[in-house]
Amino acid sequence: MNKTANILRENIPEIMELWQNQVKKDVPAAKEANAIALFAYLPNIIMDVADIMERHNEMNDISLDESYSEILDNSVHHGRHRATTANYTVEQVIHEYIIFHRTLSEYITSYDSYDQKMSDLLKYVIETTILKSVGAFSFSLQEMQEKLIGTLAHDIRNPLAAAQLSLEMMEQDKTGEWTDKTRIAAQRSVKKAIELIEGLMNGIKVKSGEGMLLTFESSDLLKEMKFVHAESKEVYTHEINLEYNAKKIIGIFDKTAVKRLVENLIGNAVKYGSINKPITISIEDEEDAVEIKVHNWGNPIPLSKQEQIFKFMGSAKRDKKSVSGSWGMGLTLAQIVAEAHGSDINLVSDEKTGTTFTVNLIKQFNEEGKRRAKLTFVLENI
Repeated sequence: MNKTANILRENIPEIMELWQNQVKKDVPAAKEANAIALFAYLPNIIMDVADIMERHNEMNDISLDESYSEILDNSVHHGRHRATTANYTVEQVIHEYIIFHRTLSEYITSYDSYDQKMSDLLKYVIETTILKSVGAFSFSLQEMQEKLIGTLAHDIRNPLAAAQLSLEMMEQDKTGEWTDKTRIAAQRSVKKAIELIEGLMNGIKVKSGEGMLLTFESSDLLKEMKFVHAESKEVYTHEINLEYNAKKIIGIFDKTAVKRLVENLIGNAVKYGSINKPITISIEDEEDAVEIKVHNWGNPIPLSKQEQIFKFMGSAKRDKKSVSGSWGMGLTLAQIVAEAHGSDINLVSDEKTGTTFTVNLIKQFNEEGKRRAKLTFVLENI
């Protein structure tokens, strides 16, 4: 099989182009993908198949070959990649491999190198890659669903706990002096919990490349940030300041999601920042965007961990002995919301300047209506 192995190695670009042309015709989700994203890990599989061809004439020892293990790994990566690519289904992932099998077989046949052993080898390899890739695809979507729902469910506890505290204060208020205030606070917290539950229900259905459902509408974001600031001052004992440079900030936002983004950043600033120094929320109105910063003093996030804290499947812990927890999934949620508004979250953290998370939301990035956030990074570590 050495001749066929060399044919495959020397013609990978041509083989992949043939495969791409057919896939774009037959697989709906592939039509909008660029070549780099579409090819993900498949050229590596061709190289590994070629290596196996050189080393084996019989099928019985292929499963022990190092290149076969590489094929399995690449198949898993391919399935994970497709889980982060919009509109893919299990059927479409399988269809891609069927076309891949057919393309390889027809190409080898064109060089008069196709025989029964070659047929058996390709069939064995492709069947296994389908199993591994589809398994990884399905598992990744399940993990995504569980993590999104877990994040939403976790956030529901905060307003419910605040509502419970308000009700307990009402019971203890014998004079009635604080009844109205605590009743309003309880109503607000319950309303917020209901909004989060609606988000939880929307998160139950997860498709490839898509996350939670967002609702975009024209709104005054400064008004929402003032609400977050006021609520945070009620919940936390830390000094929390709000700075802004405009009377209104109008744009098309999912205001509930942006509030949760900022609430998560404030929560982490409280958890990991210095209790003796203030937390500052800064809102700056720009021509096409709004810049939101949350700053705290305290132990900085080590540079080696700054890139890890946004990753969905893991979290980076602070170098702070008094804190046993981690940054958790809230920052990944914040990243998803930022990307849905045409932005990203930037982090600067050192001993001199403290820790600052910055997000720029594009005012007119979205049209009004509902759509699911795209997932471009969160499955990296599954």
